Amino acid sequence: MQRDLLAHLPVVLAVARRGGFAAAAKELGMSASAVSHSVRFVEDRLGLPLFARTTRSVSLTDWGQLLVDTTGPSITGIEEALERLKSAQGQVSRLLRLTVAQPFVPMVVTPVVKEMLPRYPDLRIEIAVDKRLVDIVAEGFDAGIRLGGSIEQDMKVFRLKPPFRTIVAASPSYIERYGKPASIEDLANHNCMSYRNSSGGMYDWELESGSGEVRVPSKGNLVLNDLTIGLDFALEGLGIIYIFEPWIADELADGRLVELLPEASVEETGLFLYFPERAGNNPKLRAFIDTAKTVLRRRDHATTD
Repeated sequence: MQRDLLAHLPVVLAVARRGGFAAAAKELGMSASAVSHSVRFVEDRLGLPLFARTTRSVSLTDWGQLLVDTTGPSITGIEEALERLKSAQGQVSRLLRLTVAQPFVPMVVTPVVKEMLPRYPDLRIEIAVDKRLVDIVAEGFDAGIRLGGSIEQDMKVFRLKPPFRTIVAASPSYIERYGKPASIEDLANHNCMSYRNSSGGMYDWELESGSGEVRVPSKGNLVLNDLTIGLDFALEGLGIIYIFEPWIADELADGRLVELLPEASVEETGLFLYFPERAGNNPKLRAFIDTAKTVLRRRDHATTD
């Protein structure tokens, strides 16, 4: 392969990974015109169309897919080798891409990123909030953050949060108007917020009955797909919420929310950062892990003290 193509191949890979020229330009810190120029340069040299372009979408041609499949691993290996060299000099730079389920952003991502950005001025962090279980390799992420039970077995993991409970809670104003549910069965007589999952179906609450875990359909008059909204509604006294305990620790502590049926709470395995094994020595990912060790341990100790 002609050497002058090598500098442009990472741009082609970025367009393929992000599904468009503008998104690739944003990731690479380039202009869209510069990205387009690099792709045309490679196509002209190879004499092959790599992307099928319309006014609404960009997709790989068969030739483009073959180029990505054959050169992608090698280019990635070179980039990781360069990152390791920078790491030896204490440099953390470029773009760190994370996929995170929305409830975990305030729990772990925000405090870590808040401390990382001033410390590593050459680092950019992209946080993609998604309810799906994302294939981080196929979609070009460095790592993801999910509950332990939902992570693929071939991934390396780093624990961000110890086991915690998922609980049922309501505001004092709701309790004053409607009372507290006396049992799991009594939840059917209360306005329990419903959650729609990423596939479009309704999510059943999972609670501990004493003889085992049970799934409880929630049939309230609020149907949501975002816990942030659910928390706002719960604070307004509009219904009972089913939520991760650490996410509402402040509201429980100051009495704005009250836990209901504590004996029915379910313990989750904890929260984990997951990533491919070969990415473990990536300096930007190591920087996130090292910062998380300090920041989250400090926050957890402050909560339990």
